[in-house]
Amino acid sequence: MAQEHHEQDVIIIGSGPAGYTAAIYLGRAGHSPLVIAGALTPGGQLINTTEVENFPGFPDGILGPDLMDAMKRQAERFGATFLQDDVASVEDHGDYKTVTTNQGETFQARAVIIATGSQYRKLGIPGETEFSGRGVSYCATCDGFFFRGKPIVVVGGGDSAFEEAEFLSRFGSSVTLIHRRDSFRASKIMVDRAKANERINLLTDSVVEEIQGDDQGVQSLVVRNVLTQETSTLTANGVFVAIGHTPSTDFLDGLVQRDQSGYITVDGASTRTSTPGVFAAGDCVDSVYRQAISAAGMGCRAALDAQTYLAEQAD
Repeated sequence: MAQEHHEQDVIIIGSGPAGYTAAIYLGRAGHSPLVIAGALTPGGQLINTTEVENFPGFPDGILGPDLMDAMKRQAERFGATFLQDDVASVEDHGDYKTVTTNQGETFQARAVIIATGSQYRKLGIPGETEFSGRGVSYCATCDGFFFRGKPIVVVGGGDSAFEEAEFLSRFGSSVTLIHRRDSFRASKIMVDRAKANERINLLTDSVVEEIQGDDQGVQSLVVRNVLTQETSTLTANGVFVAIGHTPSTDFLDGLVQRDQSGYITVDGASTRTSTPGVFAAGDCVDSVYRQAISAAGMGCRAALDAQTYLAEQAD
């Protein structure tokens, strides 16, 4: 049976840069937010990232887990509390919201911030998990620099894949974009730009079957032609998977409006959702930028929007 808890001012669902930043701001404002940070990997995708070199204030870089731990400790310093669990459901009761966790605990809050992020879609092939962070990446702007002068592969056929290939061509000795069909979802201008880039090769009608490597990281890929079924080995040290993201919003079940891909829609540049008192920030909203710093900035905005809402409700 669910255990009822006293009402909070604000509950933040999710962690990572957006959730932790919202917690810092709300804590400093005296709201003592409860952060339901996730059961398995509190801290979001940066927990699985090694060196973060593009977060302002760290000229020598910082490990992803260290950055998230520092943000969490900063939020705790200002009165935030944390629960390591996932949220099963959120119900809107007008002046308050009810949040129920997977473990059956129930909390009430006057406002809720959703910062559950998104998940990279994965290939699901041998070697992908083993070499994640050691050659397999899901973010070109995060990790491209580490493959300067090395052969790189991008897997995907949409605008994101072509954007990543274009960006990575600044670093890699070569970039091979692999796509399972002979046509692309990407816009014509992106495809034309890639074809004009002498460092980018397009390998169509092909899929990656396996990622191979050693203690030094990724060394090669097994590629299968879907028409002939022939396999070949392709040398590569960096594999960037760009087949899309899935926002972690299924648990909301109609609470707020979402677009056809599942991303939460917000009101203009604010973080206000379609439901009063519910705000959203980070990669569960942002399908374009998906950076730690932009998520943190949105977490700040969500905290300020929530503060305004709480003040108005108190009047």
